[in-house]
Amino acid sequence: MPGGQLSPGLSSILAATREGIAPLRRQYQPLRRAAESAPRRPAMASALAGRHVAVIAEVKRRSPSAGPIAEQLDPVGHAVAYRSGGAAAVSVLTEGPHFGGSLNDLAAVAAAVDIPVLRKDFIIDELQVMEARVHGASAVLLIVRALDQVALRDLSQTVRDLGLGCLIEVHSLGELDRALAVEPELVGVNARDLETFELDLVSMEPVLRAIPPGVIAVAESGLATRSDVERVAAWGADAVLVGTAVSSAREPEWAVRALTGVPRLRAGQAAG
Repeated sequence: MPGGQLSPGLSSILAATREGIAPLRRQYQPLRRAAESAPRRPAMASALAGRHVAVIAEVKRRSPSAGPIAEQLDPVGHAVAYRSGGAAAVSVLTEGPHFGGSLNDLAAVAAAVDIPVLRKDFIIDELQVMEARVHGASAVLLIVRALDQVALRDLSQTVRDLGLGCLIEVHSLGELDRALAVEPELVGVNARDLETFELDLVSMEPVLRAIPPGVIAVAESGLATRSDVERVAAWGADAVLVGTAVSSAREPEWAVRALTGVPRLRAGQAAG
């Protein structure tokens, strides 16, 4: 069950996700074996360490809030450009009906770059975590709003058991408390409220400031410029996840490069 009030749009996405997972149950054992034997990928948390705010650049064709972004996007071409531009990691949307992504995109990107790749989707079942591992992900996204506490705990443990990283996404201080209860390495703060789909960058400030030392803080949604990165760095962000601004760019390498090199300001988090 979800962990909070959901918008009709998010409820629809989760219902479609559950329907899509159902056929996988017959393949549980083969999928588990394949996940456990899949090659190790670079660790997400290590890649986000450093003296500067790390950039996670996203492969994103469309979204319910923005509509079409880059429908003809070549995921491999963009990912390679992101890497050349200084991205620390790549995020790949794998949800199909609403975001235009696929597991094929994930596998292709993971094979093309030597930096960590995040599976960004609405993960509600361990089968999706196994899929992520098989298709080359280094980490997966877990959204607190979409999960009750038992599911959040169990899925985060499955992620660890399979040797993946876990970016746990929150929007509020209450959701941050739930995330911290499962001892995450990475917490993402989404400026978009999944109840209303409204975007408010300022809403991230108190949540980013409340993330304790030792947990990597990632600012998500609505970030497009270097000044945006500087702003969230001042609030304590160690990394940023940028989607629309780089996916829609004519020169994605330079779009990413323009966001890199911002000093990390949170005490105790700069390393490497």
